[in-house]
Amino acid sequence: MNQPEKLATIEAAIPHRRPMLLVDEIVAQTPETIHCRKTFSSEEFFVQGHFPNYPLVPGVILCECALQSGAILLAKFAADSDSVPVATRMDSVKFKQMVRPGDTIDIQATLTEVVSTAYFLTGKITVNGKLAARLDFACTLATPKSH
Repeated sequence: MNQPEKLATIEAAIPHRRPMLLVDEIVAQTPETIHCRKTFSSEEFFVQGHFPNYPLVPGVILCECALQSGAILLAKFAADSDSVPVATRMDSVKFKQMVRPGDTIDIQATLTEVVSTAYFLTGKITVNGKLAARLDFACTLATPKSH
């Protein structure tokens, strides 16, 4: 699958668009898990001032990569409605490894529980095979209001 096809698949699953689309490809997916990838460039808006002369991908961006991967996984639950997965909570967030422009991260999101309209997931981000970040998070399905 070429890059435009990969992008089209991701954009069909979630409403995020550049510059806030933080998933480059879906590597593998089962009903309960998804493995995605993202390669960061030095042109990303969030590394421009974080930090001058030593650019780092902010931890909140790593969390957002996991949330977006989880949203892609949950897209099947929203397929029959106009709803989108929306984050409702993040717990036990841990940052273990710095991620810099040029790095490719692997993102694993696992659906651990569904309670009514709440979806509970775990996200793990690795860089060069080492754990960079881990978090538990929850989402619900929300219907966007039209303006």
